[in-house]
Amino acid sequence: MVTLLKQLAPQEGFTRSLLDGVRFMRVDRSLPRTPAFYEPGIVIVCQGRKRGYLAERVYCYDAQHYLVLAVPLPFSSETDASPEEPLLAVSVRLDMAAVADLVLELGHQGSGMLTAPEGILSTPLDAALADTTLRLLRALMSPVEAKVLGAGIVRELCFRVLVGERGGAIRSALANHGNFGRISRALRRIHREYAEPLDVALLAGEAGLSMPTFHVHFKAFARTSPIQYIKSVRLHQARLLMIRDNATAAVAAARVGYESASQFNREFKRFFGRSPREEARELRTAFSLLPPTQLEGIADTH
Repeated sequence: MVTLLKQLAPQEGFTRSLLDGVRFMRVDRSLPRTPAFYEPGIVIVCQGRKRGYLAERVYCYDAQHYLVLAVPLPFSSETDASPEEPLLAVSVRLDMAAVADLVLELGHQGSGMLTAPEGILSTPLDAALADTTLRLLRALMSPVEAKVLGAGIVRELCFRVLVGERGGAIRSALANHGNFGRISRALRRIHREYAEPLDVALLAGEAGLSMPTFHVHFKAFARTSPIQYIKSVRLHQARLLMIRDNATAAVAAARVGYESASQFNREFKRFFGRSPREEARELRTAFSLLPPTQLEGIADTH
């Protein structure tokens, strides 16, 4: 897998594959702990190591463990890598409709019983999933194989995750089990409408929960309050606009829903540890050699 990924991801950053929803990640140097935002998906690291931090929990994903997210989540991550041994990984975006069909087909037949739902987890990479990943990488070396075999292998990869050691928790989450389903719908709405005025009381009402109950369950799943989650989504999106679209801090702030540029600047520096201008300059320098299409994943690489 490492040999194939070195060919599929020859440059640092994210590289699109021949299959929509599958990208390759390469990082040639260690990166300190920095806020990141991940979409629902599966991240399989074949070389190097990443650690994700969400509240008091640490999620390690390396050659022995992979990461799964059932909902979009902001957290912080750090990377262990070097030019001699770069971090090499494949990222598979979860098609929620397709995965929901798999969950329905599985019912209670998965190898692991349904357990308390979790929105994010790291779990050991077993032989079956490693074999599926290897076949996916091989298929993505060829336009014909990617077109004919790719979608089927991605479906198998999702299946392997759902029946794996921690598959019961992921199946519960993806099946919109109980309160997790209510909160996950609120998370997705926030992610989709972050630039719009978002009223927490309205989100709680749509979830069919009282405000205190909504706060309790939201923090249990996202490890942060609804207000802080909305703020982190907006700040991550603003950072991406400044790097990818060369937007000024004022323009980015307005586009993600901030009415006050000074408030945006304060919250941005508190969250990222640098002013918007400093952060944009630092990341533009770090990714200056990448083609524009690879900048799409910049929010995930840190």
